[in-house]
Amino acid sequence: MTNSGSPLKSLAIDIAVPIGVYYGLHALGVSVFLSLALSGAVPLGRTLHQFAKDRTLNGLALVVLVTNVVGMLLTFVTGDARMMIAKDSVGSGITGLVILASACTAAPIMTKTIQPFLTRGKAENEAAWDRLSGTAEFRRIMRRTSVIWGAGFVLESAARVVGAFTLPVETMVWLSTVIFVGAFAIMMVAGGKVAERAGKLIAADAERTLVAA
Repeated sequence: MTNSGSPLKSLAIDIAVPIGVYYGLHALGVSVFLSLALSGAVPLGRTLHQFAKDRTLNGLALVVLVTNVVGMLLTFVTGDARMMIAKDSVGSGITGLVILASACTAAPIMTKTIQPFLTRGKAENEAAWDRLSGTAEFRRIMRRTSVIWGAGFVLESAARVVGAFTLPVETMVWLSTVIFVGAFAIMMVAGGKVAERAGKLIAADAERTLVAA
């Protein structure tokens, strides 16, 4: 990930394409279950393709991949369309728990995710990041950012799981996405405010280094 547009573009594809596939197939008379199954294969296929191309998976991507595979297998076994919707919701919940757990370690998962946004691909910022990454204040910011994202994913997951088993399937196909996008926007704003302090530290450190040189 080298620019801020890449993750947003990826997110848009992973949300818009599956919804379009679902409604398109359902309009052609395909069953709700099969439409959901085929639409869910789109982001899964993208993840596998990325792995095949780069031969790498970060911890967060691996959690999402495993959750998708297990969830789809369970859904095909049960044949329940609601399980298909809940699968994605549970997946983001597990992702949130993993992020929260990593916040208690020396290397929170979100650290690598937000690094490109703060360094913006500039060598001086990358160097400043490396120098600051070992400081207590910087680690504290990374932990707080991870807590925000982790808690956000857990809460939105809980809301979508409840909806998956209490609301009509046709309603949850689009409402699940609305809940996710809304929660994601809140996490971006809240997490961004916290990470903003890290950005200022990076800028100040890079400037001091340039002046000293």
